Amino acid sequence: MPSSFYLSAAHKSSGKTVVSLGLCAAFKQQSLKVQAFKKGPDYIDPIWLTQASGNPCYNLDFYNMTDDEIIQLYNNQSVNSDLAIIEGNKGLFDGMSVTGGDANADLAKLLNIPVVLVIDSTGITRGVAPLLSGYQAFDKNIDIAGVILNKVASERHQSKLIQAIEYYTDIPVLGCVRRSKALVIDERHLGLMPANETPQSQTFIKKVASIIADQVDLNALKNLNYIKLNKQIINTNIIKEEITVAIAKDSAFGFYYQDDLDKFESLGVGIKYFDTLKDNNLPVCDGLFIGGGFPEMQLKALNTNQHLLEDIKTKIEQSLPTYVECGGLMYLTNSITYNKQTYPMVGVIDADTHMTSKPVGRGYVELAPTDEHCWSGVSKRIYAHEFHYSKLKNLNTNTRYAFKVLRGVGVDNKFDGIIKHNLLASYTHLRNVAGNTWVVQFVNFISKIKKQKP
Repeated sequence: MPSSFYLSAAHKSSGKTVVSLGLCAAFKQQSLKVQAFKKGPDYIDPIWLTQASGNPCYNLDFYNMTDDEIIQLYNNQSVNSDLAIIEGNKGLFDGMSVTGGDANADLAKLLNIPVVLVIDSTGITRGVAPLLSGYQAFDKNIDIAGVILNKVASERHQSKLIQAIEYYTDIPVLGCVRRSKALVIDERHLGLMPANETPQSQTFIKKVASIIADQVDLNALKNLNYIKLNKQIINTNIIKEEITVAIAKDSAFGFYYQDDLDKFESLGVGIKYFDTLKDNNLPVCDGLFIGGGFPEMQLKALNTNQHLLEDIKTKIEQSLPTYVECGGLMYLTNSITYNKQTYPMVGVIDADTHMTSKPVGRGYVELAPTDEHCWSGVSKRIYAHEFHYSKLKNLNTNTRYAFKVLRGVGVDNKFDGIIKHNLLASYTHLRNVAGNTWVVQFVNFISKIKKQKP
């Protein structure tokens, strides 16, 4: 059975992700199979954690998953690993509800695993003791098994911190990570720069792993806990006919939930990945899926690849079943404007994308399907999320929408999910969960269209 621990913090930007990926890579270097998880709706951290661990990272989210789903996904993906690491979001007790129930602490309790706090020690010495004592007292059902002190300034600073923690608490200090420019990942408007855009990502990860292995007690972390696992569920829901879906995956588009991709495969769907920057044509396929990303950072390269732009437009206008999210939506509009530069894009969606300096839509959303939705079996309420710093201008007034926005922003604060031909283009990021089986619905739609062809 794998050992397991939950990395959390007192507040966001404490350095959890860098410590997490350093630990994943350091344990991997010990020839251990590491399974990483991330709490909440996040694509960027999981991309880094996937690269560091060598295994796909999975998201655990109270907003759109039931407790049973969370437990089952966690158990299924960690059962064959040597070590399971969950990276939290924000602080240990931070969540949507003031009374709790959806915080990191609640996830640690649900999965019955110990918590290791990553504490940003900048500007604090003796004060770390009441901070940790308060966290212990706030919820005595949380097993705070240790602390990793991050951004430690010097040996003297480290000594003061350790003395205070050992004198006033019983929490073991499992590591002291010195402040270093070598541990900084470039920031961007949605958080950290994605590893799929950073050619030096593996070099950076190896450097971080070396630092973490030297400054954190890896053996103590490996022996924190053993989890009891339920029997793995084998998915037997397989489609009968052969279906292939082309999925964009490159430095412009890389925001995909791993369990969504797994669902395509469990249905028997063949996936063909393609590169929007390099490939001249779509792969031969029955359906197209373009997820989120940062197309605004690759505008010139995307625009230069005219053959692919024209091929995608032609195929969609010839009724290729297509689903796109956020960055994919932007890519299909007439143009994208960023930093006062405008580049023509695919041009299927009759609108222009303009990047903004502040978030337009950021956080959880709630949607209800309209009568225009082209898929069948759609849930009456869809719980998902959006993260976009762009808005659409010059949008055709006759645009049809698949969703009414009950919470969030979407395209225009009222609707989301642009419908055109057999295309569904949404700012919302969907997640294939029990309450929203979108992958099954999309695949069934592809199958329906395929059967209608002569």
